[in-house]
Amino acid sequence: MKQYRVGIIGATGMVGQRFITLLENHPWFHVSVLAASSRSAGKTYEEALGGRWQMTSPLPESIKSMVVLDAEKDREKIAESVDFVFCAVNLDKQKTRELEEAYALAECPVISNNSAHRGDPDVPMIIPEINPDHAAVIETQRKRLGTKRGFIAVKSNCSIQSYVPAITPLLDLGVTKVLACTYQAISGAGKTFRTWPEMVDNLIPFIGGEEGKSENEPMKVWGHIENGLVVNAVNPAITTQCLRVPVSDGHTAAVFLSMEKKISPEEIIARWENYSGEPQRLALPSAPKQFLHYFREDDRPQARLDRNLENGMAVSVGRLRADTQYDYKFVSLSHNTLRGAAGGGVLMAELLCAKGYMD
Repeated sequence: MKQYRVGIIGATGMVGQRFITLLENHPWFHVSVLAASSRSAGKTYEEALGGRWQMTSPLPESIKSMVVLDAEKDREKIAESVDFVFCAVNLDKQKTRELEEAYALAECPVISNNSAHRGDPDVPMIIPEINPDHAAVIETQRKRLGTKRGFIAVKSNCSIQSYVPAITPLLDLGVTKVLACTYQAISGAGKTFRTWPEMVDNLIPFIGGEEGKSENEPMKVWGHIENGLVVNAVNPAITTQCLRVPVSDGHTAAVFLSMEKKISPEEIIARWENYSGEPQRLALPSAPKQFLHYFREDDRPQARLDRNLENGMAVSVGRLRADTQYDYKFVSLSHNTLRGAAGGGVLMAELLCAKGYMD
């Protein structure tokens, strides 16, 4: 496979840091540029961090002395220096839209961790094992932007990747309604217990904007392409409640669902265990060998035990049983900064490289 020069926009934040750890020894991708706000520009990456490295693995030596560029003022220079960028900036929605589109217009593909473009029908929002075909709308987007290479592709919200993967293999059974309660780790807010001590022995029953994303984004992921655009699915009906819990990493979901066609629990488990997608068929470097893992123990999955399954890229499922008001209920778990954020972005980039969109 071709070697690609990549940039990380928003490199000093938690997701940017996670990108750095994932790309340190990546077989296809080499980090050529780090960019952040004007406050960090001109400093070495280590200086720009100012002791804020939040990963458990050490800061890579090859990254420490790289000079951080200004994500906005140095945009043209960055676009000329890389084959594509990962974007994980902490800006308001409008500024994020403008920044990402500016990179795309500079003929630099953008793999975005941000929500600003997720609702655009010609911007693919890809979970690689579920809807890789949505990459086809990139051609429509390029026509709109007037670009040859530049485009934006987005990763979905981290919350939905704890339960949408487990529902997907059941959709052909006519899933009619879903209730999902998510219990979300503090790293989803870019925090650790050291920086957010108020979360120790605490639970916050509100995460701004999260429930809207958790109810709406699955419909785009499950949608279909029509006239070069993504048309959202209309079923199933989804309602969610999202809570912040005192867990460092790993989003857990308690899921209830009803279906038109009835099958046994063992048949559902078999569907989960046998489900795979294009990343597995292509043997992409970041793809888990098995996407969905089912645990038969009553007390699994657990965040501390299972979030790092298959390098944090697998989804864990357990506690499947009949329900008195819905047909079935289960619990599922994904690592929110790996599968749900940077890792999912890297896997999407691998998929798009394999399909020729970065050439």
